[in-house]
Amino acid sequence: MKVAFTTQDLQRVDAHFGWAKNIAIYDVRPDGYDFVETFVFDGDLQEDGNEDKLAPKLEAIHDCAILYVAAIGGSGAARVVANKIHPVKVPQPEPILDILDKLQATLAGTPPPWLRKALMKGQERDFDFEDEVEHG
Repeated sequence: MKVAFTTQDLQRVDAHFGWAKNIAIYDVRPDGYDFVETFVFDGDLQEDGNEDKLAPKLEAIHDCAILYVAAIGGSGAARVVANKIHPVKVPQPEPILDILDKLQATLAGTPPPWLRKALMKGQERDFDFEDEVEHG
């Protein structure tokens, strides 16, 4: 399962989604996690009402199941959720590696319902009900 972290310093979740200079992506499994990549954003990221700044970030996290943020605006949150990504707000800056350790331990145990749902991202299957119906 891919997990995204908004970060200014590449060490902690310490950034507002819309204002984040970096989004670090990790692949998390019950037996460990691996760094995947960091997306770097520049320009006037702090301009409120500039919805264009969200598009490249949404594209960067499109295949992630969870997004950890320090803060996120209503529009950003709605767009993240519409992409079937679960946003998680951290109350104060927290080291990414600490979150990864906790998340891995939770996955190895009994994940709560929201996390089980997030784990299903990318595993959805399209059913063709026509094949299921017997014509007779």
